[in-house]
Amino acid sequence: MAIRTVITGTGSYIPPHIKTNKDFAAQDFYGEDHVKITTASAEIVEKFKDITGIEERRYAGNEFTACDMGAIAAKHAIEDAGIDHESIDQIIVAHNFGNVLKNTIQSDAVPSLASHIKHALGIINPNCVAYDVLFGCPGWILGVTQADAFIKAGLAKRCLVIGTETLSRVIDHYDRDSMIFSDGAGATIIEAAEGDETNSGIIASSMQSHCNDELKYITMGKSYLPNADPAVRYIKMKGRKVYEYAIKNVPLAMKACLEKSGVEVTEVKKFFLHQANEKMDEGFIKALFKLYGIKDVPKDIMPMSIHKLGNSSVATIPTLYDLVKRGELSNHELEPGDIVMFASVGAGMNINAICYRV
Repeated sequence: MAIRTVITGTGSYIPPHIKTNKDFAAQDFYGEDHVKITTASAEIVEKFKDITGIEERRYAGNEFTACDMGAIAAKHAIEDAGIDHESIDQIIVAHNFGNVLKNTIQSDAVPSLASHIKHALGIINPNCVAYDVLFGCPGWILGVTQADAFIKAGLAKRCLVIGTETLSRVIDHYDRDSMIFSDGAGATIIEAAEGDETNSGIIASSMQSHCNDELKYITMGKSYLPNADPAVRYIKMKGRKVYEYAIKNVPLAMKACLEKSGVEVTEVKKFFLHQANEKMDEGFIKALFKLYGIKDVPKDIMPMSIHKLGNSSVATIPTLYDLVKRGELSNHELEPGDIVMFASVGAGMNINAICYRV
């Protein structure tokens, strides 16, 4: 029988510190031209909620790093899978900013976050290889795709794939886009299993990188505050450009993945999309179904965590999947044999998708 790549365990870490939209109501915001925005902050915040769907987001406490959160999520996934941590062949950690210390903009990525997390988990086995991937917000899906490739090549049997990020430490509080970002971690155990196409496992994947005009849609830059230190850089996003790029390209990548899978769009039980913007995610699904000539999108097909958790980059999808697997989101549940799709878009600009049978 063929080798299938199966998710056997999930885990997540959701930081306890809640930052509500009201907390931004007294914040001064500036534009890219460093001119103060005259619109009342409360009005800016309300419009932000209408567009993104975000009401709250979670920030890590002073004592936690991206590695700390990733290790906690990993422990939950290992426990959920019921495996010996020494049997893990690879630890693949997706992130974008390394360990950023609280109240600094200093990033620490040497040694790799994966190495730190292997140490935190107490794994002694030297044949457990630990490494990081940087692929923007689609990093966790890339890690799962790499684990799938290694497993099917016979180079690994069991992988731990983690997405972890502390975006609250790389945001410019004078930039309206800072309200989007949050912190968190999600993890999955990915294993080899024998079976055919009717069994649980990854069916197919697709990915693309657009690095021409799209290269600097999401980048790093100085604060919008006038006379800000140019040496201190924060995450910056051309929101309109990102939206136009994503709404055009993500549905096409999702369709390509379905075609490689031999799966009809109507067979997909749930779409687990990167939690960046509620209206944008809704647009992805509508555009995808439109590509198939279907006008009406089924209800409850798209779980969302963005309302309370914000955009934690590489952590959004594994966290969302863990919440649904554990029955934490109303109107969303999964049964063995259900087909789901994971899809993401982010800095690079990069896009990817995976079609998976539960």
